[in-house]
Amino acid sequence: MHVRQLLGAYVLGALEPGDDHAVAAHLRRCAPCRTAYLELAEAPSLLALLTEADLEPTEESPSGPDAE
Repeated sequence: MHVRQLLGAYVLGALEPGDDHAVAAHLRRCAPCRTAYLELAEAPSLLALLTEADLEPTEESPSGPDAE
């Protein structure tokens, strides 16, 4: 199991129960993955602060295939 690939889903509570428990157990014993988890843990609450207006494209927003 590659825990780092599952961290986004773990943070969002989107894993199956077995995977969820396995990730939690791994995080208890792996400091690098725990650090990566902590960096992602606030993302859902920050995303919840966005409004529809925040998601509207602006003139400064890159778009299209040439966007960097």
